Amino acid sequence: MRQTFAIGIGGAAGQGVATPGDIFAKIFSRRGLHLNAYNAYQSIIRGGHTFLTIRTGPEKVTNMGDRLDLLIPLNQDAMNRHLGLFTEGAACIYNADTIKPGAASEGVQLCPLPVSKLADITRNKVAQNTLAVGTALSMMGIGFQALESVLIEQFKKKGEAVVSENVGIARAGYDYATANFKPFARPLPMTEHRYAVLSGNTAMAMGGAAAGVKFYCAYPMSPSTGVLHWMAAHARKAGIMVRQVEDEIGVVNMAIGAAHAGVRSMCATSGGGFALMSEGLGLSAMMETPVVVIDCQRAGPSTGVPTKTEQGDLWQMLGAAFGDYPRVIAAPLDIGDCFKIIPEIFNIADRFQCPGIVLCDLLLSEGRLSVDPKDLDFDQVIDRGELITTPSSPSGANGNGAYKRYKITESGISPRAIPGVPGYTHTAASDEHDEDGVLISDEFTNPTKRRAMMEKRMRKADGIEAAVPPPTLSGPRDAEVTLIGWGSTMGVIEEACEILTEQGISANQLQIRWLVPLHGEAILNVLKDSRHTIIVENNYSGQFARYLRSETSYVPNGHIRKYDGEPFMPHHIVEAVKEQLSGKSKLSIPAHEIMV
Repeated sequence: MRQTFAIGIGGAAGQGVATPGDIFAKIFSRRGLHLNAYNAYQSIIRGGHTFLTIRTGPEKVTNMGDRLDLLIPLNQDAMNRHLGLFTEGAACIYNADTIKPGAASEGVQLCPLPVSKLADITRNKVAQNTLAVGTALSMMGIGFQALESVLIEQFKKKGEAVVSENVGIARAGYDYATANFKPFARPLPMTEHRYAVLSGNTAMAMGGAAAGVKFYCAYPMSPSTGVLHWMAAHARKAGIMVRQVEDEIGVVNMAIGAAHAGVRSMCATSGGGFALMSEGLGLSAMMETPVVVIDCQRAGPSTGVPTKTEQGDLWQMLGAAFGDYPRVIAAPLDIGDCFKIIPEIFNIADRFQCPGIVLCDLLLSEGRLSVDPKDLDFDQVIDRGELITTPSSPSGANGNGAYKRYKITESGISPRAIPGVPGYTHTAASDEHDEDGVLISDEFTNPTKRRAMMEKRMRKADGIEAAVPPPTLSGPRDAEVTLIGWGSTMGVIEEACEILTEQGISANQLQIRWLVPLHGEAILNVLKDSRHTIIVENNYSGQFARYLRSETSYVPNGHIRKYDGEPFMPHHIVEAVKEQLSGKSKLSIPAHEIMV
């Protein structure tokens, strides 16, 4: 197994759980280490329970893992909840003034800090956090200078006095640990690499900028709001017009309007907001105007659990708007892929003049991952498709003075003119139309014309399927079990396969990135020789399993589903696979058996 080090920081909302996580992330990335971070929090400003996991190591870290090497509980509740997650040789750093250690696992080093003696907690309410960070880095074998430089960056906007106070408190924790606590058996390594640390929202926003987006609009809705934050912060420098709109109906129509005017246009929301956008996507399809919509899934229905993750919006995306029309739907595989997928889907949407939907989720949107800066180098050609931007010849666009915006072609793609270009006057509306855009209901509903236009648009589907790559199998072809996932489950399935293989059960993985088109025949070709197939997804009803069956008639041997709002850990999948292979469970692992 890969060598990793996992830290858990728990406490109530308002206790400053995120700041120590940010400090650790910066220090780890600057040591050339990979990291994966996920913050499980509630939709409240004060109280409740928040738990941030940050896992690091010299090799790529794809998920938050199963166990903790270090726990930093900021209150008694966090101590009580997470005592069972320790690995052998782990440590727990806590405020001895306010927290009792409880029954920690055997072999766990308890590290009580006399916070009131080491820091003036009457002035600095988060002194225990800073002390704990200093203590932890001492035990990890990391020099104090690395922490000092990050603290200066973290607090410089608050003034020199605040910086000095926090550096002093961190030093007190560092020195106290050096004198009183045993260091970890393996000091945290250092490599020559340097990594960027991104959230999925930041990565998708940056992907939009790299793709040439010039208009972005949104209504703030968790967990997609981070895309809006990045866009607003970088709008002027990136040359992007950004608008916060009054609701998602306005959002999608403004995005389509900007796209119709000729720029690349994007918006983002979650399931509730997407419900309001659905009719607008039909307008995009009928006008054949490309637009990209990001849906960051959260636990539903309705308001649901707005700060928890789920993969429950697939069928909502498949049924967006009404009627038949070509579209493309993609689910990024990790946070780095959140960046790459945006330019790719824009090229498809532009080329085939159709809506593009990016189906992300909270795990990726708000999680953080180390990314090699080279992976953010943008060398992809921007393909705007058959876009007309210059005036026509004196004889007109088609040699007879008439521009047929929706000209019937073999590919289904008609050259698209930006409004206002001389010689290309046409009608664009939500009604069915003739080749020049004239509404067929204005003359009479001609069934021949209606049929011809529907067939024209739907011919694009074949081109879209040929333009995106089919999924490929990862791992030994003759494995005992094949795990099928889509989107954000890739990393945790990958590690589960490694664990299963170490335990004598060979496993491989088929991860689906492009959901529409599905490449059903390619998937069946991969699965036809599989010995035992299990679909893994973060929802109750097995939405991808139903979709795969509806498109291909394929039914897997089993499934593993999780719908408690938290992401999978590797052991959830490993234990479920072993149980299913043993014959104890034919289909699924009950929810109570796989919940944290």
